Amino acid sequence: MAVRFHAPRRHRFLVGLLPLVLGACANLGDVPQNTPLAEVEAQFGTPNFTCTTRDGTPRVIWTMQPLGQYAWGSNVNDDNTVEEITSLLTTKNFKKLDEGTWHAADVLCEYGPPALDEPVGLPSVRQQVWSYRYKENGAWNSLLHVYFERGSDKVTKYHSGPDPMFERERFLPF
Repeated sequence: MAVRFHAPRRHRFLVGLLPLVLGACANLGDVPQNTPLAEVEAQFGTPNFTCTTRDGTPRVIWTMQPLGQYAWGSNVNDDNTVEEITSLLTTKNFKKLDEGTWHAADVLCEYGPPALDEPVGLPSVRQQVWSYRYKENGAWNSLLHVYFERGSDKVTKYHSGPDPMFERERFLPF
C-alpha cells in the first residue's frame, strides 16, 4: 500500500521556494579577489568598520561583534577592489598575534572592534583586555582575550576561554 503525503498548497509553494532561498545565501568568503568594493557593498552592505593598516593600505571589516562570533575583512587595492576576503575570528588567524609587536590600533585594524573592552586585575597590575567572541576550531563558543600593557597599548599576551554568554548556570537550582 502506497502512502502519499498531501500538503496544502501554501506548503508546497514554500517547499518549492526553499532551494531558491538557500541558493541565494552568500558568504563573504566566496567573493573573488579583485571584485570592486562597490559590488561587495551592494551584496553584503557597507562594512561596519574601516581603518588604515600600518603600511597605509585601506582595510574594510564586516563584523558581527559584540554578540556575534564572525567577522570578515579585506584590504582594498588602489583601484578600489578587494583582496581576498577572509574570516578574521579564527584560531588560525589569531596566531598572527605571535608575530612581531602588536599595538591596539593593529589589533583593531586586523580583527575589528572587540565584543568586550574591560580592565582586569588589581589596581597595581591592572591591564586593559579586549575580548572577541568566536567559534574556536569552528565548534566551541569562546572568547579570545587580548591583554594590553599598563600605560601602553602594546599587546602583552592573549588566550582563549569559554564564552560565559553561552554557559548555563549549573549550581544553585533555585
